[in-house]
Amino acid sequence: MKFTCPQSVLSEAILTVSKAVSSKSTHPALNGILIEANGSEVTLTGNDLTLGIETKFVAEVEQEGSVVLPARLFGEIIRKLVPLNVLIESNDNYETKILCDRSEFKIMGMSDAEFSEIPEVDSNSGVQIECGLLKGMIRQTLFATSLDESRPILTGALFEFEPDRLSVVAIDGYRLALRQAMLHSDLSGKVVVPAKTLNEVAKILSGVPDAEIVYVLFTDHHILFEFNQIRIVSRLLEGEFIKYSQILPKDNKTVAKAKTDELLNSLERASLMAKESKNSSIKLSIKPQRMNILSNVEIGSVNEEVTIDLSGPELDIGFNPKYLIDALKVMESEWVTLEFSTNVSPCIMKPVNHGFYTYLVLPVRMA
Repeated sequence: MKFTCPQSVLSEAILTVSKAVSSKSTHPALNGILIEANGSEVTLTGNDLTLGIETKFVAEVEQEGSVVLPARLFGEIIRKLVPLNVLIESNDNYETKILCDRSEFKIMGMSDAEFSEIPEVDSNSGVQIECGLLKGMIRQTLFATSLDESRPILTGALFEFEPDRLSVVAIDGYRLALRQAMLHSDLSGKVVVPAKTLNEVAKILSGVPDAEIVYVLFTDHHILFEFNQIRIVSRLLEGEFIKYSQILPKDNKTVAKAKTDELLNSLERASLMAKESKNSSIKLSIKPQRMNILSNVEIGSVNEEVTIDLSGPELDIGFNPKYLIDALKVMESEWVTLEFSTNVSPCIMKPVNHGFYTYLVLPVRMA
């Protein structure tokens, strides 16, 4: 194998696929990157058997072939080379030479026969989503996935496909985040995607224009995100996801409307005091035209006042402020509504400008 390409292009490709390279595997190939040169393209692949990422770029290929190189060392070498063209050449024994300007490295590689290929996701079960929309859907739900490995199904987000609609749902036992979008599709199906996968998808999408189209395809066991010469394939989580629609309250008597930034800033200041206590909670005292955010701890107290429009009876209710702050940071609306039934029932938060985002958070009991 022998090819030449710009250092910046190769470095970016390595950075992308390294997100799917295992750092703890005892199998050397799983710690490596597969490099394949064919025609006028070079393909790089990382695969830890749960998540696989493949990316392609144009290169000057003099000799076709393939080799597996240790990801960490290969990535560090390429990253530190001067920004000129890089020559990669491997022989029949997989000894690989890296030349750039006045630098020359030699690395012992491995045969691609030891590398696990990314599963093929060849299915008609797919949709097209604009990159900006998918980024927003992940950002507004990912933070609400569970970290508790004893309930594996909640460590991912549900992707629920219905005719002309996609719903992404995350639940961690204390809160629920639901983001919906209208799509031109007649597809139906449900899959649960690991949070790790969505986190890596979000990182890679951050550098992709919002108007770029992402193809999302799935089978019973895998999901594929394909865009901009990049393929991300992930195993799905197995099990039955919580029937989230049964959790959402239908009758909320108290509705408070507030400016999102004002409420967020007040909660962040009030949480500074709450963090000084083992019981890191705050109280919302909701009255006509104002909401007081209160925290009394051993070291002191805080009282923040936020202007609101109130419909329904007054209410005092307690929360972990972090759960409110997390949602307000991704609300994407100048105004937000908080809906309550009783002081021991969940709160529903929604943006005022559209009905596609719903966030539920459980209250805490106040002393």
